[in-house]
Amino acid sequence: MSELHKFLFDGLPVRGVIVRLTDVWQEILARRASNTVTGAYAPPVSQLLGEMTAAAALMQASIQFNGALILQIFGDGPLKLAVAEARSDMGLRATASVNGALCDDMPLQQMVNLRFKGRCAITLDPLQRQHGQQPYQGVVPLVDERGQRFENLSVVLQHYMRQSEQLDSTFVLAADDRIAAGLLIQRLPIAGAANLQGRLPGLDPEEDYRRISILAASLTRKELLTLDIETILRRLFWEEKLQRLALGPATGSAQALARPHMFCVCSRERVAGMIRALGRAEAESILAERGEIEVGCDFCGQQYRFDAVDATRLFTAPVEQPPGSATVQ
Repeated sequence: MSELHKFLFDGLPVRGVIVRLTDVWQEILARRASNTVTGAYAPPVSQLLGEMTAAAALMQASIQFNGALILQIFGDGPLKLAVAEARSDMGLRATASVNGALCDDMPLQQMVNLRFKGRCAITLDPLQRQHGQQPYQGVVPLVDERGQRFENLSVVLQHYMRQSEQLDSTFVLAADDRIAAGLLIQRLPIAGAANLQGRLPGLDPEEDYRRISILAASLTRKELLTLDIETILRRLFWEEKLQRLALGPATGSAQALARPHMFCVCSRERVAGMIRALGRAEAESILAERGEIEVGCDFCGQQYRFDAVDATRLFTAPVEQPPGSATVQ
């Protein structure tokens, strides 16, 4: 069962989130593998996409944004685009587009940043937009201040948080074909921070964060993928007093958090809207060539088929809502 927990370090300007995705991540991979057109992801793509999905869940939980947090990695390598989305109810989805050969141990810079054109983008799309409101998006290159390419997603996101949000953060991420997991540690501002009320005098806020960050960074990939959340927190922070916000029904002062789960917004109605957008001539051309129009959702793998009768009805029926994310095959 997938889990996500938030916690504060009592009396210190530091907060944390830890996530362990099992059934959700396995469902995302299984749906991709069942797609007869695309097939399963190559191992390096699967690992990166799993880390992105865990990271999206961590960041969404840390800011509690009422809408969608969308993490994208794109560039000029064989991996053209990878997307992971986390909603405020912890609904998760992810997909990747590959256009080239990949080896099993290909690093991030070779997959997406061959000629230094790789980018990381984070978009915050409100659930209920006000009139004229646009999603917020921040974009950073996949290189540091000296122009050196980043080797993994954790350092990319740490760089992003420093550059775009001015927030010190430590990410530890790992994924395989069964589990996608991550740990996020962030330093909070001192002024007005509620978790500083019990702070002892004479302690250094920067040193507090640095010490806890070093402890978090000591977590290995193997530990993150094999140990349960309680064991990880106990081993890393056994000397610290944690205030926990855990999954499940609220008890006492604890706040219930939504359980991670897979979601998708595709539907036959949305796909029908996309076919209408192609136009009657294009739809008839596809029908003449293939006998039917087949559309597959990039996220959940659901296949939608429209024969000549279905297509005729589309262009005589009232216009419906715009399409979701899908590709004509």
